[in-house]
Amino acid sequence: MSPTFRFQCHFILFFLTMLRADSQHLQLQEATTQDPFLLLSANLKRELLGEQVYRRALRCLDMLSLQGQFTFTADQPQLHCAAFLIAQPDETLAIQVDSVSMDCQRGDFLKVFDGWILKGEMFPSSQDHPLSTAERYIDICESGSSRRNIRSSQNVAMIFFRVQEPGNGFTLTIKMDPNLFPCNIISQTPSGRFTMIVAHQHRNCSFSIIYPVAIKIADVTLGQLSGPQWKTSSTDCAGTGDFVELLGGSGLDPSKMMSLADLCSPFHGPAQMKIGCDNTVVRMVSSGKHINRVTFEYRQLEPFELEDPNGNSIREFCLSSL
Repeated sequence: MSPTFRFQCHFILFFLTMLRADSQHLQLQEATTQDPFLLLSANLKRELLGEQVYRRALRCLDMLSLQGQFTFTADQPQLHCAAFLIAQPDETLAIQVDSVSMDCQRGDFLKVFDGWILKGEMFPSSQDHPLSTAERYIDICESGSSRRNIRSSQNVAMIFFRVQEPGNGFTLTIKMDPNLFPCNIISQTPSGRFTMIVAHQHRNCSFSIIYPVAIKIADVTLGQLSGPQWKTSSTDCAGTGDFVELLGGSGLDPSKMMSLADLCSPFHGPAQMKIGCDNTVVRMVSSGKHINRVTFEYRQLEPFELEDPNGNSIREFCLSSL
């Protein structure tokens, strides 16, 4: 495979490899009849123009990045299905269960997970989410009409389901709501600029970019007033209570990634780093005593940057794993 083609397909292959793997949380059958590029097609959002309510059929393996009503109807037994929902960074998801025609007593199920699960790894990690792992699962069969309206804690959520009888299925309405203080985000795009703010809250927030990227830290405001700018391991900054760390790895869970660098003092950039990992995360750890802020820019690495890791002075990581 040429480097250019490998680079263009990196994101697609990352999802499909994980989705096809066995997981203790979710097993998905290989979607040999699905066009994988439909999962991430930018044209989906254009279909919303001119329509008051967007409607379409839901596939057994799907990704949704727009509001609308989605109906799944089984044409054959479907045992391992999932839909990954993603909104803009400053939005959360509202999931309304409109109708269900399933045989839950015989093994059918419809569940919503607050976050994403890929290959047994969760985003946000269990360390960074306000709910326990068990509380993040909503079983529609068990909860019935009492939990027909579900809201996510961040810009991603997941629906997984099993429908064994042809003709059975369900209908959902997905809406996006504004989130004034977004925390724990998966980027829809390979480039952008974002400011993450944690104001007087004892919580950890992560911004995940599922691409090899060059990242520039433009500005950091933290409670700690002195100390070195860059640290090489999280243990150096952990004692301050408030810090920003850059993580890299091949999975989804930030708690299982490699710590690449930390910032634990106020800082006006830019500070730059090139990270050739499958997933790059900017994570802010906050003690709750201060208003913490970090502003950063990121862009997807070009093929020649991956081919020539020594082409500039910016330190690079994870390139050997690509």
